Amino acid sequence: MTKEECYQLGKITKPWGIKGQVVFFLDVDCPNDYAELDSAFVEVKGNLVPYFFQVENINGNKAVVTFEDLTPEESLALVGCDLYLPLDLLPKLTGNQFYFHDVKDFRVVDESYGDIGVIQTVIEYPAQPLFQIMKGDKEILVPVIDPVIKKVDRENKTIYINAPNGLIDLYLES
Repeated sequence: MTKEECYQLGKITKPWGIKGQVVFFLDVDCPNDYAELDSAFVEVKGNLVPYFFQVENINGNKAVVTFEDLTPEESLALVGCDLYLPLDLLPKLTGNQFYFHDVKDFRVVDESYGDIGVIQTVIEYPAQPLFQIMKGDKEILVPVIDPVIKKVDRENKTIYINAPNGLIDLYLES
């Protein structure tokens, strides 16, 4: 299993108690969806290694877990490591919801300009993510926010948007 075939679930953040338990930070919208999780890949020295565990409890985005077949010292050595799950375990999204990796190569159609290009990637900035769209040799950056995204057509790999006034002009008229 490679990182490209997975999504990052979270991180092992600290030890918990004296029996070798650790705390997972779950970087997901609905942490309770992972209450029954019993395994994940842990990135150890650049490699994804499968580990089995029991989730003891979840509070917010933090889960206390006990690894199977690891000593407390071995569990402690995993603190700071990232957690991954295979992409096929991601819940299916509907409507205008999407995972950033799913929309690569989607066409983008603006209400005013029509077809403005193809999504190369989604750039994740702290303030807000941006679609990086290429129209020929021109790059167009569009905020990935609900008021801009009007429709996601998965079947035709097209996203319909209404970009803020003047935004596309900034890129195409230069």
